[in-house]
Amino acid sequence: MINHDSPRFITVDDFSVGQRLDNYLIKQLKGVPKSRIYRIIRKGEVRVNKGRKKADYKLNSEDVVRIPPIRTSSAKDIKPSEDLLALLNSSILYEDKGLVVINKRHGMAVHGGSGVSIGIIEALKSQYKEPIELVHRLDRATSGCLILAKKRSVLKSLHEQLVNHELEKRYTALVKDTWSKKKHTIDAPIYQNSRYSVIDSKGKESLSHFHPIKNFQLGDFSASLVEVLIETGRTHQIRVHAQYAKHPVAQDNKYGDSLFDQFMKKKGLNRLFLHAKTITFTNPMNNEIQKVTAPLPNDLEEFLNKL
Repeated sequence: MINHDSPRFITVDDFSVGQRLDNYLIKQLKGVPKSRIYRIIRKGEVRVNKGRKKADYKLNSEDVVRIPPIRTSSAKDIKPSEDLLALLNSSILYEDKGLVVINKRHGMAVHGGSGVSIGIIEALKSQYKEPIELVHRLDRATSGCLILAKKRSVLKSLHEQLVNHELEKRYTALVKDTWSKKKHTIDAPIYQNSRYSVIDSKGKESLSHFHPIKNFQLGDFSASLVEVLIETGRTHQIRVHAQYAKHPVAQDNKYGDSLFDQFMKKKGLNRLFLHAKTITFTNPMNNEIQKVTAPLPNDLEEFLNKL
């Protein structure tokens, strides 16, 4: 453990711009329980630019964050295993001097916390000499394309593309009930509470396009394989919009249909059927359009072949 006897003052760099204060502290205070992190925020022991801020405050460039004296885990406590590093290296879909795109496996957390001692970002930081940060996130249960930036200029450019809806993300999902073979647009604001994301007028603009590919009739149940294009990147967006449209994603333990999921499990599906298939963006390193594709995982491909 590392024991900081005096407050630390950290200036927010470009890699952390836009990050929530609570998530930033989770990253800075390795090994400290989330409950304690939220407590020091509520008590005003954490300050941003000498002022109190709530946990959901979004950090700006050059913000100065005061972190009170607290014991944290040392880097040795979260050293990644060789097996994890080998798995991540074998999952690289594209890499250049400015960024890397990996094919994230189902069940892998993008960062530590919530019972996970080390995530993808912590593992990769241990082997890259230059800084590396997540450009976006994927749910732990979701597989597929995940971009990480190795330069601040690249991170900033890709974040701007995200904000301006210029970075295209397409997913493959299996949802409950047959869906007519045409485009279905879900335009419903999403609000994130302490446990779930919900459709709520006080939430943020959220836009998803569902394109049915193939329908399956499965006895008492039916399902649709869909491609999903999202124009915004809210937490659990596809899963929430699918539920809202009454076509929840298969094996979704937060927003799914329990009877449908039980049926899918008997059929052999043991994970959330949601995969980030392709990601298309302007590569800041050469200003050319970059498209990266992650093939559907073998377990999902084999499951579809049995239907």
